[in-house]
Amino acid sequence: MNILGISAYYHDSAAALVCDGKIVAAAQEERFTRKKHDPRFPANAIRYCLQEANITFFEIDQVVFYDKPLVKFERLLETYLSYSPRGFRSFIKAMPVWLKEKLYLKSVLKKELCAIAGAKKAKLPPLLFTEHHQSHAASAFFPSPFQKAAVMCLDGVGEWATTSVWLGDGNSLTPVWEIDFPHSLGLLYSAFTYYTGFKVNSGEYKLMGLAPYGEPIYVDKILTHLIDLKDDGTFRLNLEYFNYAVGLTMTNTKFDQLFGGPPRKPETPISQREMDIAASIQVVTEEVVLRLTRSVQKELNVDYLCLAGGVALNCVANGRILREGPFKDIWIQPAAGDAGGALGAALAIWYQYHQQPRNVETDLALDISAEKLLETSAGLKSAVVALKTTQKRLDYMEGSYLGPKFSEVEIQEYLDNVGAKYLRLDDVELMPRLAEILADGNVVGWFQGRMEFGPRALGGRSIIGDPRNQKMQSVMNLKIKYRESFRPFAPSVRAEQVSDYFELDRPSPYMLIVAPVQEDLRIPMSPEQEQLFGIEKLNVPRSEIPAITHVDYSARVQTIHKETNPRYYDLIHHFEKRTGCAVIVNTSFNVRGEPIVGSPEDAYRCFMRTEMDYLVLENFLLAKTEQTAWEKDDSWQKEFELD
Repeated sequence: MNILGISAYYHDSAAALVCDGKIVAAAQEERFTRKKHDPRFPANAIRYCLQEANITFFEIDQVVFYDKPLVKFERLLETYLSYSPRGFRSFIKAMPVWLKEKLYLKSVLKKELCAIAGAKKAKLPPLLFTEHHQSHAASAFFPSPFQKAAVMCLDGVGEWATTSVWLGDGNSLTPVWEIDFPHSLGLLYSAFTYYTGFKVNSGEYKLMGLAPYGEPIYVDKILTHLIDLKDDGTFRLNLEYFNYAVGLTMTNTKFDQLFGGPPRKPETPISQREMDIAASIQVVTEEVVLRLTRSVQKELNVDYLCLAGGVALNCVANGRILREGPFKDIWIQPAAGDAGGALGAALAIWYQYHQQPRNVETDLALDISAEKLLETSAGLKSAVVALKTTQKRLDYMEGSYLGPKFSEVEIQEYLDNVGAKYLRLDDVELMPRLAEILADGNVVGWFQGRMEFGPRALGGRSIIGDPRNQKMQSVMNLKIKYRESFRPFAPSVRAEQVSDYFELDRPSPYMLIVAPVQEDLRIPMSPEQEQLFGIEKLNVPRSEIPAITHVDYSARVQTIHKETNPRYYDLIHHFEKRTGCAVIVNTSFNVRGEPIVGSPEDAYRCFMRTEMDYLVLENFLLAKTEQTAWEKDDSWQKEFELD
């Protein structure tokens, strides 16, 4: 049975294909259209999924949409009526879209699917709809390695739910309770994203990255005026300070008065106030999430937790759940936002609607000895971590490498067409060469294997560098990514060595957990450095791997596993052999305002338009100095809405 899941029309549209319960393909539409967070019908992503599975559209058995638009419309109407006449401007803006398209979504979807089928009228597979938070919950639980787990979904808003708790057991997902709109932790965080001058639905991770530069001096003010937080983690927002329910902005003048001024205008300098506000809302968010997880564990009496929804991308909060929470382990859907809803909807139909059995495979056949484990690291602790990360199946997401892959023939044909200069090297030559290139301080575009599903680059479409290089963070931010200098970068580390570098004893394959850098790698601050404020902290090296160590001695860790990404794993191995360091800087292969690259053409264009030094397309190595003159045209950036 082939089930096609779709998410669309709000932000981050995507398609996912599940064949007999196996996740075969998934991709966001933005990677094909090059429009960041593209909300349109994911026609390109659907065609890719069909191609990956080698089936035609007529072999699809069912199509499922990730939420119920009529229920969402009911919520909008009830909200506008309850706030009338305050919400009239917002009502007037929203209604034409609903009356023209969203209210008749079933017809719109059928028309789009007929276009995919190549006929104005075609016999379409049955079209089903799941609830929004059901899609999130299914995306979190069904691909997880747990047979039974609590599931918590936190986002802005679905139809009504903003926070929901489920019990996952085998092939069932049972709703337990929910918090409904307008009381939303996701919208609270987005309100502060808006207030500090970043773009809602894409700038929340910037707010999280900014938080360590500030002091949480506004925590009491937030808890006193904005959110009524109970001991069990449930909450209600004081809507007198917010405008999102009825207006065209997230906050209002009363919010401005509370924090001493209007929202920061985008692209203007970031002040200490924004840093302190970011630190404060981050502390509050973590406290809410920690209280909720403790209550959920106590209520459901289970050992494991699965997370999805936009708030689940807050990797600092995830790290605290892991370290301080009551669960033995947690698992987070790598495409935790709306894109992952396409996958969750398809899985919900397979397991819940069709009641197909789900048996979690806990142990894998291993060809590994204690001696081999100890060869990979000098410490017994790392050997224990290696056992944990190799003997248990990570999950059923295939490392989230679910997007397109390009053959060497396709890549070489493109490079020849544009007159690129390249070398083709086998891995036995390429990996040591790349290790030397990285060790020399060069920045490398790394394009190999299948594209990642979700917002993180995980070693398929990445820009990589040497974490020991003190200048690497600023070089990547300002000369490659064209983004704010304060933004931190993530480390990729071989799974069995993660505890050598970070206070983490388990896998983190999706870059969704923040952990402290090991004490023996840290560089203590001098008394003078301790007095630094705000962005001044940026230029103080915090560890022996400064390019990936944030100002609070933390890092957003990605563990690399031989089973899911053997080439990236091999590259890090060669880098360690050359430098003694088993960590590489990993950031997404794109520039600010642009989606992560999807094709060799995207990668080459990004390479040539930035100050990247080398590009690797599978086994093809390109050096910038050897390329023919490229007419640098900055006008291309105007194609994208800078966030």
